[in-house]
Amino acid sequence: MTALPGETPGTGGTDTPQDAVSPPDEAGAQEPTADADPASDGAGAAEVVDPASTEAAEPDAGAEAEAASTEGATEAEAPSADTEGASADAASPAPELSEAQAELAAQRELRERIEQRKAAKAAPIAAGAGLSGTAADLLAAVRAVESGEKTGSAFFASPAPAQAPRRTAPAAAQPPRTPAPQAAPAPQSASPEALEAVRSVLVEGGAPEALARPAVGALGEQAGELLRTDPWQLLAVPGVRPEQADGFARALLGADCGPDDGRRTAALVGWVLERAALQGHTALDAEAVRAALAERAVSDPDAAVLEAVEEGVALLFQEGGDEEPEETEADAEETDEGGLAPDADAPGEPVRILLGLDRYALAEESLADGLARLVNTCEKAADWAEAAAAAPSPSAAELIRTTAAAGLVAHSGGEAARAEPAALIAAARGLGVRAFGAAHSEDGRRRLSAATGDPDTAVTLAGLLSGAQGPGRDEDGALALDLLVVLDAPQLDVEGAAVLVEALADGARLVLCGDPGVLGSAGAGRVFADVLAARTCPQVVSRTPDPGPIGELVSGIGIGELNQVDAPGKEVVIVPVRDAGEAVHRTVQLVADSVPRAFSIPADETQVITVGHGGAAGTRVLNEALKQRLNPGPGRFGGFDPGDRVVHVPAPGRAVPGVVRSADAEGLHLDCGGVPVVVPQERVESSVRHGWALSAHQAAGMRWPAAVVVLPGDAAQGLSRPWVYTAFGRGERHLSVVHGVDQALPHAVAQVPAQERTTRLRPLLEALPTPDAAS
Repeated sequence: MTALPGETPGTGGTDTPQDAVSPPDEAGAQEPTADADPASDGAGAAEVVDPASTEAAEPDAGAEAEAASTEGATEAEAPSADTEGASADAASPAPELSEAQAELAAQRELRERIEQRKAAKAAPIAAGAGLSGTAADLLAAVRAVESGEKTGSAFFASPAPAQAPRRTAPAAAQPPRTPAPQAAPAPQSASPEALEAVRSVLVEGGAPEALARPAVGALGEQAGELLRTDPWQLLAVPGVRPEQADGFARALLGADCGPDDGRRTAALVGWVLERAALQGHTALDAEAVRAALAERAVSDPDAAVLEAVEEGVALLFQEGGDEEPEETEADAEETDEGGLAPDADAPGEPVRILLGLDRYALAEESLADGLARLVNTCEKAADWAEAAAAAPSPSAAELIRTTAAAGLVAHSGGEAARAEPAALIAAARGLGVRAFGAAHSEDGRRRLSAATGDPDTAVTLAGLLSGAQGPGRDEDGALALDLLVVLDAPQLDVEGAAVLVEALADGARLVLCGDPGVLGSAGAGRVFADVLAARTCPQVVSRTPDPGPIGELVSGIGIGELNQVDAPGKEVVIVPVRDAGEAVHRTVQLVADSVPRAFSIPADETQVITVGHGGAAGTRVLNEALKQRLNPGPGRFGGFDPGDRVVHVPAPGRAVPGVVRSADAEGLHLDCGGVPVVVPQERVESSVRHGWALSAHQAAGMRWPAAVVVLPGDAAQGLSRPWVYTAFGRGERHLSVVHGVDQALPHAVAQVPAQERTTRLRPLLEALPTPDAAS
């Protein structure tokens, strides 16, 4: 069955992530459409699904693998990894890059710079086949820890030194660029020879030929040769599962393959870590990886992990452990003679060994260094006292005073607190500071510009980084601004945050604003939560409460209480239902009739939010019912008609609501918040879905005049406090709750907190020298 943008391959289908290393359900068949290759019609041992039917958030275009045995369950909102073709298009000559292409190019440039810096700090150290530099150091450290020779702290306790000042902000900004119509990224081009070579190998291994193009996109032009020598590389294709790769390998290798084949175990380690990243983790405890390997019939998980590290598939890190003094020659001799060092038996802090993918390790280290650079290079003596005195609220005044004396500030609060960063931007610009605010969505940008009273002050993060919005770049490539206020900071994943901070000049100020209670980012990491927990910068907590019955209800949910609130104007309405069929019927009735009649809110300004995409009352079923009622039509272009509400996923982690305007040979023409977007025909199926009903992850960072939250009985397992907090807070004037989960709702609010994500950013921030750290 076709998946929605933003879904995660193989998950059980809820907004609440599953355990990162638990084996997901089997991928189901995709519904065929005119513009898509069959998803699961391949015969033979592999039975591999087409990645067009899978999504790997954040985030995040493409389709997902849906659990066939749990069709009634809800589906996860992690991002898609199916970004086929974006990198090729970013490198090809074009008059102007799209936002998605520019984002991908910026990420590649960041990783190259990080790798160059790391290579300059240390010469390669041999510590295993295929390793050098940091990875080899890490391998040597972990081997020493596991053998008992060292505690491991000597290898890892010292953080990387902060970068030297790199550049200064220019005196004047470039004039803002005029936004141009955007084109969605096109599929990556692959040579006919490479495609034919891959098809030949796939057919020989019993896998569907439809995997040829995504395999070339994931593995490169040599994909055919690589798959023939190492069939488990097929796991690099989004949506392919280990049992499918095993069948493919058996068909190609016969008796030469087994469960402990080094190629298989290395590929499984990478697959487990990629799955963990889809659930938000940037690293995993080594024990969890070993357990996952054991579940996949690997007889010696410890050896498999070390072999994967030697092959450069993963990096090893340690957390905890006391600082180890340097070993003297006398100590070394005593140890060599079989004796123990004097303090060898002294108890120390437990050492935790983590495994991670290099892309997230580099992003976290770069982000930590970049944040420390901002803290240490900004002017601390700025006098903004007069602006603070004129602030509209005490919390806004505190935010202005704090920002004047710090390079990095964390500001937390609810929806009403968004007025405070708006006041900061207005005050800073009044002082001649080049201040801008960046929101996660176009809706957030509009609300910020309305609050500041100046449309030029507000941008989206994607528009800022691509150059389509905001001040542009200076001659050194840095953003030409002095102060950047980022709203919806919980939606920042670690890679996006690293790119953003790398783009800020020395001396610039960064203010991260957001509500800690909402759902986290679609992509890997928990940047805002880690910054708050590390306390390496001043923190301002808003004292401005969210007004009205909806604000009172959501505030209670944030502290684990589901309270009954007085709603004399029917701002909050509970609609009980017995089953999923009734839930769908009442939802359509609310959107089409009841809400417009009672509140004069048209149907196109009411957003339906449900727990997931599958099930009898998921987004698929709800969107189908709402289309039949609100905009019936034959679906002349890939199932869409002019006037259809849709959600477009142009890049990982981004879900952009829009409306279909027209379609032609060029593609599907959308209006996404006033920005015209053209989606090529071949990308429509994988990156566009109907959008009358969204998941809470897709709706995060946006608000509508009215929201209808649908909670069918089969959604109970997908509920958590952050999910309810996020969903219930999307309505500005009215909230209807189609309630069919009975006591599961108060239970989720009171006892199901956010799932913890394993990341390395917090200890990295705590270890870096930041003289402005909060006490």
